[in-house]
Amino acid sequence: MARRPTIRDLADVSGVSVATVDRVLNGRHAVREETARRVYEAAESLGYHAVSLLKQRVFQDRPNCRLGFLLQRPNQSFYQSLSKEIEAASAGNADAKIIPQIEFAASATPAAIVEKLHVLANRNQAIAMVGPDYPVVAAAVAELRERGIPVFSLLSDLAGGVRRGYIGLNNSKVGRTAAWFISRTANRSGGKVACFVGSHRYHGHELREIGFRSFFRENAPQFELVETVINLETVEITHEATINLLKQHPDLVGFYVSGGGMEGAITALREEGMAGKLAIVVNELTPESRTALTDDIVTMVVGTPVGPLCTELVELMVTSVLEPTEQISGETLLPFNIHVSESV
Repeated sequence: MARRPTIRDLADVSGVSVATVDRVLNGRHAVREETARRVYEAAESLGYHAVSLLKQRVFQDRPNCRLGFLLQRPNQSFYQSLSKEIEAASAGNADAKIIPQIEFAASATPAAIVEKLHVLANRNQAIAMVGPDYPVVAAAVAELRERGIPVFSLLSDLAGGVRRGYIGLNNSKVGRTAAWFISRTANRSGGKVACFVGSHRYHGHELREIGFRSFFRENAPQFELVETVINLETVEITHEATINLLKQHPDLVGFYVSGGGMEGAITALREEGMAGKLAIVVNELTPESRTALTDDIVTMVVGTPVGPLCTELVELMVTSVLEPTEQISGETLLPFNIHVSESV
């Protein structure tokens, strides 16, 4: 039977004295929040029996803050990871006791998104959302702003001028990076190149496509870009479109899937025996894209730093609630990760 963790174990793991652990446990004297948090995290990792008491001691003086999050596609690995990181960032925030409410839109239609926004607005003080940019969505965001509920756009910008802020990647730069990589790893003499987007209503997808095309136009004119493929971020459409691309363009040398649906492209390339024959770039390191990298199906993955993204997002949302000021629309751009077969 495993030995029960002791106060000495907590002190050793958290790097503080036994007396400090005792003060945190019993609330006898003030302890710096950073120190108290280290003791709590040590207790969690060790399975200390009084971890719930520690949690109460560490977080008892913070104000309550209700935050809503509207995400897409609950069955996708990326959004599952994003949801978990939002919960972790909410639990670890030092400024407020956050009660997160994470919802997924039933579809990407304007009506479904607006309906979910209203559901979230009934219970939360600030909202972050991923979604397409429709006028009716912008109108809903403006309405929430008037009610004192700031809305942040996440990953793909929307409702410019009325949303509180955008947090995500520099999507134009992502598109240009994908193009740079394909131009360097495909047949240097040229050939045809394609780009998949979910929808031009996703501002992030459109910026990635613009960056992708502009790089080739400016720096690698020997490559010919075929008509952009709209895949609605679905596996089935992406699979069929990939098969069609391979049949229609035997001189295809590479393509970039700028949004969701990459699993369909990966499956199609496997079926056609195309491992190592094309330069393929996709977004987000998931179990599927990781395996595709190691199998030489995919050449590069552009990854969002989900943990830092969620930490920054939650901090911005909490600040907007605890320190309400006249809304200033802004951007918070995070550096993206590059993954290849040798780095995973």
